[in-house]
Amino acid sequence: MDTRKLSKIAITAAVYVVATVAIAPLSYGAIQLRFSEIMTLLAYIDPVYIPGLVLGCALSNLYSPLGIIDVFIGTIATFISVYMISKTKNLLLASIWPTAINSVFIGAELYFVLNQPFLISTFYIAIGQFLVVTLIGYPVFKLILKNKSVVNILKY
Repeated sequence: MDTRKLSKIAITAAVYVVATVAIAPLSYGAIQLRFSEIMTLLAYIDPVYIPGLVLGCALSNLYSPLGIIDVFIGTIATFISVYMISKTKNLLLASIWPTAINSVFIGAELYFVLNQPFLISTFYIAIGQFLVVTLIGYPVFKLILKNKSVVNILKY
């Protein structure tokens, strides 16, 4: 791994952590608006962002009120989501993966750890993910993808 890739991973992880922890009350719990999740769409542009996104999620979840279990469950969900984003050829479809994956994983986590109703928890997580990644992230990344110079910088 070269220095450029390692730098991308470190910067991605750091930005994800800061963006998550800075709005901590919104980033954790039954209703989540984790705006850092918009960054998961970076995996659509270049899979090199996957380790940084996964590391950023793991470090962010160290601050979760659910404790170490959230580090494992949330990080696994993020890994699956960003991997699937990187394999999906359509940006809109790619933006759905975090909603589908995280809602089930985090919904189950909230059910088993906090005894919250699974379907309601899954629904709330899905709403937050869909709002952030698809309704906000998708249009932002459509604009980014139209600007070839920005895409070249992100892929460099």
